[in-house]
Amino acid sequence: MRSTALAVFVIFGVNFIFAQTSLNKIGLRNGKYNVGFKHYTTIDSTRTYRIHNEFNNQFINRPIPISIWYPAAVKDSGSTELTVLEYLEVLKEEEEWKNLPNEFLLDWFPHLWNTPENKAHLSEKATAFSNATFLEGKFPVVVYAPSYQASSIENFALFEYLASNGFVVMSSPSRGTDTRWLEGGTTKDMDTQSRDVEFLLKEIHKYKTIDSDKVALMGFSFGGLSNVITAMKNQSIKSLVSLDGTERYRYEVLEKSAYFDLDKLNVPYVHFAQKDIPEAVLKEDKIPAELNHKFQLYDSLNYSTVYSYKFHDLTHSYFSSYGVLFSNRDKRQDKSDDKIMASYKQLSKHALNFLNATLKNEEDAKEFITNSPGQNGFPEIMISKKMKKSLEAEFDYKDFNDLALHQDYRDLIQLYKKTMAIHPNLKLEEGMLNTLGLRLSFDPERSEQGINVFLLAVHIYPKSANLYDSLAEAYLNKKDFENAITNFKKSLELNPENQNAINRLKQLKE
Repeated sequence: MRSTALAVFVIFGVNFIFAQTSLNKIGLRNGKYNVGFKHYTTIDSTRTYRIHNEFNNQFINRPIPISIWYPAAVKDSGSTELTVLEYLEVLKEEEEWKNLPNEFLLDWFPHLWNTPENKAHLSEKATAFSNATFLEGKFPVVVYAPSYQASSIENFALFEYLASNGFVVMSSPSRGTDTRWLEGGTTKDMDTQSRDVEFLLKEIHKYKTIDSDKVALMGFSFGGLSNVITAMKNQSIKSLVSLDGTERYRYEVLEKSAYFDLDKLNVPYVHFAQKDIPEAVLKEDKIPAELNHKFQLYDSLNYSTVYSYKFHDLTHSYFSSYGVLFSNRDKRQDKSDDKIMASYKQLSKHALNFLNATLKNEEDAKEFITNSPGQNGFPEIMISKKMKKSLEAEFDYKDFNDLALHQDYRDLIQLYKKTMAIHPNLKLEEGMLNTLGLRLSFDPERSEQGINVFLLAVHIYPKSANLYDSLAEAYLNKKDFENAITNFKKSLELNPENQNAINRLKQLKE
């Protein structure tokens, strides 16, 4: 059992000491909202899965445990403040030991060593409430991907902090393709976790309090790697937060994905990195020295504004609430508990400011993420930063169509003139406008939109007989016979051999 392994470390005491921390000492001051928490399991019926610990060949539909933190209306009766122990009971379900007695929690699972310090954490009060009502309104959402084989609740202190500041946070555990276990950080593992995150991206639409137009991804370690692929696949993502994400260390895993496309990662992206690993640790643990400075993804991105921070008092484990509270300290490189807690607090504040800037468009937050750490009051010995601005991506007809759709295809000529002033190389092809206009005008609920597209088209191509013919058809489909006749005649003026216009005018006269 785990207790035996613990005894070995206690006896020899070579590399590890026990952490002495607490939620209170971290000192994250919540925002103006009360925080609610709920956990439930739903099913992805498109995939199968096997419970490894049942030791049989029975497959079930893939279970997706979901944890969600949200701004809440807390009622005096029925809402209770969670303890750390109650969070760990979620861990039991996700690790498929639902009936494990609580007394074995600290003996059973990785990183939860059974020490007096860790036992003391179990009774600590968190700030989230169970059974709390969702607060009315619309809130941006952060979809979180945990570290390798980790729980949905691994960063619960950060999640409570974000929810108290007006965000919904949704998370599910990191699981393998067929069972609880991953293969070893492979591309297959990454794509499986990415698909789980995409499941959550669908789940958010079930909540009327979530603004589905304001979605960020956040991930720790392997979850950061998976989120990069998810952002490349889903253009609905507005920003990306990586907590010492493995994309910095395992770029080759990214490249092997069928969905890898650097040009499609075009949203603001922040990566918070661990401190430099000491040379002695690099040698002893056989870690490539280049990992301290190499960041190929950062260097390769062109169309994303990228922020790269290094927290000089944090090693990798301490980018999660679990790590700060429960992990043993590595005497070879870890800083003091006080420095670790102070840095985790600042990590949380930096993540909040990035999300406020990119999802809420708050000016103070935009200034914060643009500033150097020194300008924000942090010495470089604690935090350092580099930043790379996005190159101007080519603006094409699809981008213009997105703008047109946003304004319901009204005032398109004015929109076109305004857009051309900013993007003079924009080319709206005649054939594209004709196809789009016909698709819209043949839809009874969007016929007016189709006519607006054709009016723009003949503005750009005033000598196109075909466009006037299509515009006339759009009017005819709407039973606006007067405008149909006018435009069929205009088409004939430009092309006297237009047989469709000849036939239509003959029909309209009859």
